[in-house]
Amino acid sequence: MRSSSPSLWLEKQEFIKSEGWFYIDGWFHFESFQQSQAMMFAMEEINQDPNILPNVTLGFQALDSCDTLRLDLGSPLQVLSGAKMATPNYRCLPDIPLAAIIGPAISTHSILLAHILGLYKYNQISHFSTSYLLGDRRKFPSFFRTVPSDAFQSVGLAKLVLYFGWTWVGLLASDSDYGQQGIQLVKQELLKSGVCVAFTENIIMNNQERNAQHIVKIMRASTVKVVVVFSTETELFAILDEMLRQNVTDKTFVASEAWSTTSIHSIEKYSKLLTGTIGLAFYSASIPGLKKFLNAINPSMSLGRDWIKMFWEEAFDCKFNTNRNVTDVLDSAFRECTGEESLENIQNSFTDVSNLRTTYNVYTAVYAVAQALEDLKKCVLQEGTLSSSRCADIYHFKPWQLLYYMKNVHVSLSNGNEFYFDENGEPPAVYDIVNWQLSPEGGIRQIKVGSYDSAAAPRQVLTINASLLFWPSKDNQVPLSICSKSCPPGFWKAARRGEPICCFECVPCPLGEIANKTNSVDCIRCPWDQWPNSQKSECLLKSLEYLSYDDPLGTSLMVIGALSSLVPNFIIKLFIKHKASPVVKANNYNLSILLLVSLSFCFLSSLVFIGYPQPEKCLLRQVAFGLVFALCISCILAKTMMVVLAFMATRPGSSLKKWTTPRVSYMIILIGFLLQFILCTAWLSLEPPFPQYSTQIQYIVVVIECNEGSSVAFWIMLGYLFVLATISFIAAFFARRLPDSFNEAQYITFSMLAFLSVWTSYIPASLSAQGKYTVTMEIFAILASSWAVLICMFLPKCFIIIFRPNLNSKEYIMRKNRLK
Repeated sequence: MRSSSPSLWLEKQEFIKSEGWFYIDGWFHFESFQQSQAMMFAMEEINQDPNILPNVTLGFQALDSCDTLRLDLGSPLQVLSGAKMATPNYRCLPDIPLAAIIGPAISTHSILLAHILGLYKYNQISHFSTSYLLGDRRKFPSFFRTVPSDAFQSVGLAKLVLYFGWTWVGLLASDSDYGQQGIQLVKQELLKSGVCVAFTENIIMNNQERNAQHIVKIMRASTVKVVVVFSTETELFAILDEMLRQNVTDKTFVASEAWSTTSIHSIEKYSKLLTGTIGLAFYSASIPGLKKFLNAINPSMSLGRDWIKMFWEEAFDCKFNTNRNVTDVLDSAFRECTGEESLENIQNSFTDVSNLRTTYNVYTAVYAVAQALEDLKKCVLQEGTLSSSRCADIYHFKPWQLLYYMKNVHVSLSNGNEFYFDENGEPPAVYDIVNWQLSPEGGIRQIKVGSYDSAAAPRQVLTINASLLFWPSKDNQVPLSICSKSCPPGFWKAARRGEPICCFECVPCPLGEIANKTNSVDCIRCPWDQWPNSQKSECLLKSLEYLSYDDPLGTSLMVIGALSSLVPNFIIKLFIKHKASPVVKANNYNLSILLLVSLSFCFLSSLVFIGYPQPEKCLLRQVAFGLVFALCISCILAKTMMVVLAFMATRPGSSLKKWTTPRVSYMIILIGFLLQFILCTAWLSLEPPFPQYSTQIQYIVVVIECNEGSSVAFWIMLGYLFVLATISFIAAFFARRLPDSFNEAQYITFSMLAFLSVWTSYIPASLSAQGKYTVTMEIFAILASSWAVLICMFLPKCFIIIFRPNLNSKEYIMRKNRLK
């Protein structure tokens, strides 16, 4: 083995010295001591491995900086100088090249040191500095780290919050570069994902008492149940103590890696505050052989003897007798350390190697440097770092020459893991997700429940085994941290004025609109043929409304119309049978038959209004109604005019006798019918009726109806029938007292009065009705007016023919005339 050895420098990580090296608040910190031993273990492995740096011995210097800036900057400069005092631009050990400096742990200190080391291209590898600023390759060209950047951790913490559905959280951070930079990244990710931040508070270390009271007061007043804490454990103690004092125990913490796996959980008084805490932790791994190496440590060792003795006294609760006078007796409160105690019989964070995190980062850093040296040693001509003319000498290389190989290092560790740096000197960002759970003994244990791997497939970046999770609630349900409860389907979120978007009111969707998912930001209007269900969560097809044959109302009207059309046919048969009788003869047999036929069609025309409004029905139904009623009223008008003409023709010297022929009555009927036919033809030609779907009448149904095309044409057609009926009424009214045995004028008067009354009542009734009831009103008017004409015109005649045949005889008429 050669005596010239590349050097490594390791700085103690993360804890402040108070009583001695590796002490915090009077307690020896076993994890920090474990990390220094892991560095030594890695050195021994490499020096004994014939496959890496054969014939080269690695050496190291380990200095404790106590996490103070002065020592974090001064100690590396001392190592660079190779003497007890730092001498700028001077190295007193020119034959022992410095390979790398491992540390510091604090990001702020690493930034300052990296500015200095970057000038000379000295390799710096931090095992705990996580600030994302250190990833800037232009500012820090020779900085590397074996721990992921806070940029990845911040995204992971935000994803963790989103995974559990927490939309209303508080943020708490230490007043340092680590806390401030980290919490700002977390906040950005949360806001980008729609999570609202109730408060953001800083832990001010130089005013802990008042600051802690202020923070806990805000936490107590807030409705948030989840608080993301980006700090170290030492900065959290004052907050936890104040929470106990104010009895604030209903908060769940999301922990950053700086305190998610620390020993704070071993302090029993904090158990009710920290149970259920979940957070990200550095990737955990095992180091084969480390357990045996740690258990072999003994105070008799010369390397690091002072540190080992302090560790030994703390681990076995004893004291070494350092007094030279053998007669002096140790304080009775302590027993004497013999140095023969066995570490295999104790359990603490030093001997626990089941989940190595920061210790594994230190171990990895040593191997990364060793591999870079191995690559430099194996340099071939074409791969020289300066030029293609020469390669660097492993015993006399320059720092910038090793930097080339550090950037491209790829290490296969003894536990099978692969390690490398990306273009920014960053390792693969992999975190464990840990959950703080109550142990059967009543303490708290940190259980790995998942992982966060930024390089994994999108659906596998965050993986959590929900069955392993533990929450402090009685039913072990995930804590609910929301500003407002979710709006169910059928409601939309209305933001509260002056409050974050997560604070809202749930407002029902307006008429005709739905919200088909939870927490809808607005409502969706249903298509014209659909309508919301009662919950306003989905659109349903509106029911179609029209006067159908299956409808009880439609069925009733159909039966009435069909049966009513048979009555005129019965009367026709009766008239044919008594064709020669005086009653039939006196009332113009031919016109009466034609009138009865038209009445039968009037009843049947009502059937066209029932059923689905097909285009053909819409075209024909009003036209059919108008034509058959025009024929009917024209027949009545002809009857009326014939009565008047017949009376006037009997006067002496009258010239009207020629107008009493049947052809005149037929001419009247033809003209009356023809005018209506022309009007209907023009209507169908210019603006014909058509079926339409209407949603304006009733919101929950689609009314299928016939649009008349031209309402003016419809009312003109109906008005024409009024004109015919009015003329018939007036003529019949004045002829009602004319002398005749069977004068029809009075019957015509009553029939036309009833006809006009029915259709006059129809006008306001049809305007006030909606949907199928508009059609019902018209059918009712058709049936009623038809029955009015039928009853008034033919009921008296049928009564005489059937029940009073003695009145329907020639003898009765002659006797009646003699009496007059």
